[in-house]
Amino acid sequence: MSRVHPSRARDLIELIVGYGAVVGVIWTPEHFQRFLSPMVLLLTLSVVLARGRDRDDLGMGWRGLMPSLWILPAAIALSALSTFVAAKIGTLHPLYKSDFAHISGYVLWTIYQQFLLQDYFMDRLLRLVSSQSAAVTLAGTLFAVAHLPNLVLTAATLVWGIVSCALFRRYRNLWALGLAQGLLGLCFAVCVPDALHHHLRVGLGYLRYHGTQPVP
Repeated sequence: MSRVHPSRARDLIELIVGYGAVVGVIWTPEHFQRFLSPMVLLLTLSVVLARGRDRDDLGMGWRGLMPSLWILPAAIALSALSTFVAAKIGTLHPLYKSDFAHISGYVLWTIYQQFLLQDYFMDRLLRLVSSQSAAVTLAGTLFAVAHLPNLVLTAATLVWGIVSCALFRRYRNLWALGLAQGLLGLCFAVCVPDALHHHLRVGLGYLRYHGTQPVP
């Protein structure tokens, strides 16, 4: 399948519509999110696949996988250090939901977040701006802004968004990045007090959060 080479106008429209749809869902009530979220997921997926890119180009193949695998032990080491520090200062606490379905679902979601960040937003920004470093910074900033008004999570995702975009530019593979984001996100959830990150909620969910006890 040949790859479609779109115009800059199309890139800009898709960027605005895609980001607007994602942020719009984040700021809708939870009962609307249940059917709007799958619709936005399918919309963004179909827009990316319509470009005719192969698995390696999307970062979902074998290319770059082995060289990028160091990202996982690095994330594990950072998580272990963060957990140790949190235990020492007294902020370490149980995960809100520690069952397999919740954790695996979260990790799958972080892999898809990387797909959105790299193959939807970053891909278009690279054609819309003249500098790769500017595109990386803009993509990371958009990623972080989507996590407002959760300020601690916004700060963390700003750093991770920029780092992950730079790493994707180097290795062109999503798998290690998505898994590392899942691991770091779970670490963040247990090391930072729930009173600050509200179970990693963003948008309207963050504002409507009411503290609850962790589920064993």
